[in-house]
Amino acid sequence: MPTDDTLDTQLIAAAWKNDVTEARRLISAGADVNAVDDTVQSAFLIAASEGYLDLLNLTLQHGADVAGLDSYQGTALIRAAERGHAPIVARLLRAGIAVDHVNRLGWTALHEAVLLGKGTPQYVDTVRLLIAAGADRDRPAERDGATPVQGAQKLGQTAVTAVLTTARPTSAASALLAAAMAGDANKTAAALAAGAPLESRDDNRRTALLLASLNDRVDVARLLVGLGADPDAQDDRRDSAWLVTGVTGSVAMLETLLPANPDLKLRNRFGGISVIPASERGHVDYVRRVVQTKIDVKHVNDLGWTALLEAVILGKGTEPWQEIVRILLAAGADQSLPDGDGVTPLQHARSRGYDEIAAILEAAA
Repeated sequence: MPTDDTLDTQLIAAAWKNDVTEARRLISAGADVNAVDDTVQSAFLIAASEGYLDLLNLTLQHGADVAGLDSYQGTALIRAAERGHAPIVARLLRAGIAVDHVNRLGWTALHEAVLLGKGTPQYVDTVRLLIAAGADRDRPAERDGATPVQGAQKLGQTAVTAVLTTARPTSAASALLAAAMAGDANKTAAALAAGAPLESRDDNRRTALLLASLNDRVDVARLLVGLGADPDAQDDRRDSAWLVTGVTGSVAMLETLLPANPDLKLRNRFGGISVIPASERGHVDYVRRVVQTKIDVKHVNDLGWTALLEAVILGKGTEPWQEIVRILLAAGADQSLPDGDGVTPLQHARSRGYDEIAAILEAAA
């Protein structure tokens, strides 16, 4: 039987390969996610530096020490920030890692994201996350005294400089909501840094994430999701950030919200789920993508209609709705399910003169 030391060594080797299946097996057998080799590498630290999100989640689920340090006396957050692994940075921040820890080079995660970063979009996202989490943008590096702002300016990182120089508002919650609606991710980060609650709501109980989703502000939504915003928070109309993607048809927003694990069964004020309004409105690309999730294409809303019925009854019978009918049928939609009056999708198609849709339904029967 392998010793614990052997298991730990094997786990570190599996981590370098990003072999999550093998890592899970080794952890179940007793391997320690915090065990380090002679270079002070652990499975947890490797996952952070290499950008292996599934592996990182596995280590966190099994007791990873977020305060653990590498050979530079740096945290996993510093390692991830240096490489611009924004999703890793977001996950570590949600796990409660210290944002302003200083390594033996005298740098924080923010210093490394700027001074060793490239100013590319992934680093912009990383810096926004750190600022929103309260990172000190004015802290000088211990070696040369340069602040992150000065470093970004010197390196010509225009977008990063814009993040770092956005002033914190005095009325944080209202500023957060306004920034989310306008799609200003820098002001969103500044409002959060100023103390705005992540789940702040307006007079209609809309959160910043819901406002971002309604207005298709993907950059803002990515920041909010990274920090743990709730995709299921509903307003006074029972809309949520996830549900309104079915109305807007934004595939980009759908992809942004999926990592937040939205409740695919959450119902809107009509008792429907997101695939139903998307089918009604002819959002072909959205329907094609959302049926690849575990969403229930047979769901019946309070009107007694499925997505298939809405595509026929409220659609226009033209090519977008024809394609949606094909997609729904291929995803397992049941065309035998009638509306509340007992009328099937095929009967509705025939009565409306939608011959193409009727033919599609007949061929699939």
